[in-house]
Amino acid sequence: MSILLFVMLGVFIFMMFRRNKKTQQQQAELQSKFGPGVDVMTSFGLFGRIVDIDEAENKVTLELSPGNLATVHRQSVTKVIEPAVAPEVASPAVPDDASSLTVQEHTAPETGTPAQQAETPDETLKRLNDEGKKDS
Repeated sequence: MSILLFVMLGVFIFMMFRRNKKTQQQQAELQSKFGPGVDVMTSFGLFGRIVDIDEAENKVTLELSPGNLATVHRQSVTKVIEPAVAPEVASPAVPDDASSLTVQEHTAPETGTPAQQAETPDETLKRLNDEGKKDS
């Protein structure tokens, strides 16, 4: 029974050291991304761009908005903000000539009859009223 207790204690200590090592690696990776011009977020939710890093005193100068600077401890910077990639918006095709600006009569492929063209609201109202009279 005591052997099992020592094994469990050893596994617990091993997991604890492993977790600390992982945290240190993540912190070192984050610190390597630091540099002037990088957008970051602090642990207290302040967003800014790194202007200067003071290695000797572990201070980072952030530009919060143009002309507004804040100095924070280096460890309070917890996240590097990656620039958002804007989706490409397809621009509408611009015709080379004015032929596409005129209304053309198209035929419906399944029936071979001319397709209906867009009607004005007044025409729609008249058509619907006329259809209602046919039913009675």
